[in-house]
Amino acid sequence: MSRQPDIAATRLGAAKPSASMAAKARADAMRAAGRHIIDFTIGEPDFPTPAHIVEAGANALKHGHTRYTASAGTVELRAAIARKLKRDNQLHYKTNEIVVGCGAKQVIFNAFMATLNQGDEVIVPAPYWVSYPEMVLINGGTPRIVNCDARDGFKLRAAALEHAITPRTKWLVLNSPNNPTGAVYSATELRALGDVLDRHPHVHIMADEIYEHFVYGGAKHVCLLNANPALRSRTLLVNGLSKSHAMTGWRIGYGAGPAGLVQAIVLLITQSTTCAGAAAQAAAAAALDGPTQSVTDAARMFESRRNRLIERLSGIEGVHCETPDGAFYVFASVAGLLGRQAPTGKWLQSDTEVAEYLCEEGGVVAIDGTSYGLSPFLRFSFATSMSEIDRGCDAIEAAVSRLKPR
Repeated sequence: MSRQPDIAATRLGAAKPSASMAAKARADAMRAAGRHIIDFTIGEPDFPTPAHIVEAGANALKHGHTRYTASAGTVELRAAIARKLKRDNQLHYKTNEIVVGCGAKQVIFNAFMATLNQGDEVIVPAPYWVSYPEMVLINGGTPRIVNCDARDGFKLRAAALEHAITPRTKWLVLNSPNNPTGAVYSATELRALGDVLDRHPHVHIMADEIYEHFVYGGAKHVCLLNANPALRSRTLLVNGLSKSHAMTGWRIGYGAGPAGLVQAIVLLITQSTTCAGAAAQAAAAAALDGPTQSVTDAARMFESRRNRLIERLSGIEGVHCETPDGAFYVFASVAGLLGRQAPTGKWLQSDTEVAEYLCEEGGVVAIDGTSYGLSPFLRFSFATSMSEIDRGCDAIEAAVSRLKPR
């Protein structure tokens, strides 16, 4: 019998599925099988899209906005994005410097596809959002991972950046507020990185600011280009509506950058998705131009949940976590649980095994830090209710109490 040829491209062999989506799928499957699951995996607000945004989308459908739009996005939405960037970030962009994607994820993917040649390097600070290195690999590039220690607040330092840059470096990815750690770069820290980048004009910067509205306490989100205006000609700002306006299912993200890069991204959209949904774009324009109280309320709610999760996790022996300044994740060290024995007799040797133990023993699903490039940690999303946070931490505490020391 003849062997069927492999249909998948060889470049996919190095890429892995999204760890966060895989963990959510597992939680959903366990729930469907009848298990009570506390899900700390997914970065998705647990409240509905605000009513005025839904109404704008519904009205767009009623008025016939059911057809293709321009591949770069509607003029109305791109103009709303330009107004947002001017209002919130004091940045001036023309509509031909803005592209709308089916989520920020598409903009990032297409930016890599449009610019990476085989062997080009992309500096990715770790811990990182799980998709950055995989997108680089899929598009023929080489991720250059730079570990950012907890002692440095999980932030990339100027000396580490200088050391990582080579003649093959095409991009630096900078995510602030950060997923998975919640780290927020200050203006001083961004300027220090900018000083390094000034010496290496061949390096482009992808500034992923999707969590910009979720900063807590005395922290303040600073846009990279506010701290380093000279980097504008080689920076792609990436943002979207999924997190800030609870619009994950509407799939609207955007990028703002040099017109030539934006044009290249639009070219890829013309040959792939054609455009984002027309009604979703109308809803997004209403979100950006409309009242901001829902975003403010969400940030206040997330801060309260952050505080509760930190308080509860810190009370569990063997778990340690610093208080994140932004986003809606806690990146907790589980080093104190390594080397302990589960009731099954298994010794826990890694964060992946700790995550597996909490899932099987406690019905708590979180994501191992290994998937984000740094161990031994677990990422817990606090984009969930206070009651789920308390139930989840009760279950973790009970499961940990059943571990035996070596």
